[in-house]
Amino acid sequence: MRRVYLSVGSNIDRDTHLRAAYQTLTAEFGRVILSSVYESESVGFSGDHFYNLVMGIDTARSVGELAAMLRAIEEANGRSRVGPKFSSRTLDIDVLTYGDAVGIVDGVALPRNEILKNAFVLQPLAEIAGAEKHPVSGLSYAEHWAAYDKAQQKLWVVPFDWAKT
Repeated sequence: MRRVYLSVGSNIDRDTHLRAAYQTLTAEFGRVILSSVYESESVGFSGDHFYNLVMGIDTARSVGELAAMLRAIEEANGRSRVGPKFSSRTLDIDVLTYGDAVGIVDGVALPRNEILKNAFVLQPLAEIAGAEKHPVSGLSYAEHWAAYDKAQQKLWVVPFDWAKT
């Protein structure tokens, strides 16, 4: 079993799609570790604000099997892959880390470079895995968050009711 951290985001019907991702991942993996939900402005394009969080799971699936499953969850939630790379999303789920894996594994770059670039990934990751170390830098996620230029991207915690239907 490997501990895997996933970045999850949505800016279209945000509450519905985050709940759907959580319910599907819980049904598949059991316990899911949740960060707070953060709202942020869209990055790379002009669009509605995103809700983002990090989820942690334990899995024996390979990186490729997991990536295919996450893609299927996105598609089941109306994710369109047509159009510009930076655009609105019903649901976006990315593998951030897979244990200590480094490099291209089953076509997935690990650890994901967005960890150290985007506040909406790093802050929630530091929240739930602050003591864990980035497999390349060797620094903890809490240390990376402490050093991050917080003026670079604005984000804020939003109350989120996971049980609401």
